[in-house]
Amino acid sequence: MVASRDYIENVLATFQRAVEVNRQTPGRQGSTVTLDSQLADEVMLTGDIHGHRRNFNVIRRIAALADHPRRHLVLQEICHGGPTYTAGGGCMSHTMLEDVASLVVQHPGRVHFILGNHELAELSDYPIQKNRQLLNLQFRLGLRHMYGPSNEDVRQAYLGFLWSCPLAVRLSQGLFVSHSLPEKSDSREFDPSVLLRELQPADCSEEADVFRMLWGRDYRRENAAAFVERVGAKLLVTGHEPCTTEGFIVPNDRQIILDCCGGKAAYVILPVGQALGQAEIIDRIQML
Repeated sequence: MVASRDYIENVLATFQRAVEVNRQTPGRQGSTVTLDSQLADEVMLTGDIHGHRRNFNVIRRIAALADHPRRHLVLQEICHGGPTYTAGGGCMSHTMLEDVASLVVQHPGRVHFILGNHELAELSDYPIQKNRQLLNLQFRLGLRHMYGPSNEDVRQAYLGFLWSCPLAVRLSQGLFVSHSLPEKSDSREFDPSVLLRELQPADCSEEADVFRMLWGRDYRRENAAAFVERVGAKLLVTGHEPCTTEGFIVPNDRQIILDCCGGKAAYVILPVGQALGQAEIIDRIQML
């Protein structure tokens, strides 16, 4: 059954408001949000979710943002994955993207949805295939199933929201949170100034630094060390890599990877402004 016109108008209004909130987020410069002790007491960091409804609901419950007014929440990689519609098989992860926009509106300046490669793919129609299915197409089929002839209006509202989302969250104690990191940062130049401006269409091209940062899977210690130095940080927390055994992995002494899209899902709540070493952060990691 196609959504009612009132429902659709509410979705469009929510995304429009979420864009405004993103743009006005305290501590934001360009595509980076910096959190210090004036803005927050603590922050909950999560990994890729990919439409996993149970994990997303648990994250919301643990974050309990209404009960913790100085807690922030960092989310990433919502699009593509999870359940599908019975009729037509379209991906239902779009409904979770709507929930994220609602959270952004409900808790202005405290919910930070950092872009992942799958969201970048939606912005640029960059094809992603998994299990012989084109995920972009499945996502659009889900929109068509839910919104019928209004599906393109809703999709444009989604895209406007994604363009407004940050690429990274920086904690004042030297922790940098992004979806991933570029490959070969130790031998190929990366321009950190892309983090200090708004996202642009050119950033979606395969040779662009933003594309490289969201798609890279080079977890060598030398690469992570070079990247955190380029962005002026000490440690890196990312997603992007499946962590099916423990919900997180530690590929090197500068990086921690969190994953929230499977049965083993990890998160961490960190104090803002308090310097913590990698081992101390690992000790704070919990399972959903």
